[in-house]
Amino acid sequence: MIEEIKKDASVRMQKSIEAFKLELAKIRTGRAHPSLLDHITLEYYGSEVPINQVANVNVEDSRTLSIVPWEKQMVSAVEKAIMKSDLGLNPATSGTVIRVPMPALTEERRRDLVKIVRHEAENARVAIRNIRRDANSDFKDLLKEKEISEDDEHRSEDDIQKLTDKAVADIEKILEEKERELMEI
Repeated sequence: MIEEIKKDASVRMQKSIEAFKLELAKIRTGRAHPSLLDHITLEYYGSEVPINQVANVNVEDSRTLSIVPWEKQMVSAVEKAIMKSDLGLNPATSGTVIRVPMPALTEERRRDLVKIVRHEAENARVAIRNIRRDANSDFKDLLKEKEISEDDEHRSEDDIQKLTDKAVADIEKILEEKERELMEI
């Protein structure tokens, strides 16, 4: 029973870290990366699909993405979807190739992005702590029902705390890396 709770907490903490990484991938650093467009969807034969399911998205150089739709009639739809997105990008079309230049980030915008990244990190840390609280509450319930001893409860809480510390350290490391990437010119 104790092992199941620990394993569940560990899995949930890993998922929180992965969700944090996905949130950070959406925050652009001025460098072109295909994952920047992952969350942009467009209408394709009656359903909403991500751009990478209707086109090839490649990095042309450090500041330019090139997108080649698989069907010629999708060029304008892809272009419109990128323009409507919250990324503030202006695609340029030449034939069937759409080029998306990444504008350089200003110092003020970089600082704003760092604040956003720190906020996301705090949300991830809160999620991790909530998982710890849930696991500890499960241990307390088991203790009340006399399914485990007090020693088992304390040992288990210590183990969960170690998992929490490791997960928070991982988040800190990812945050530090992203901040350095953002402040790079």
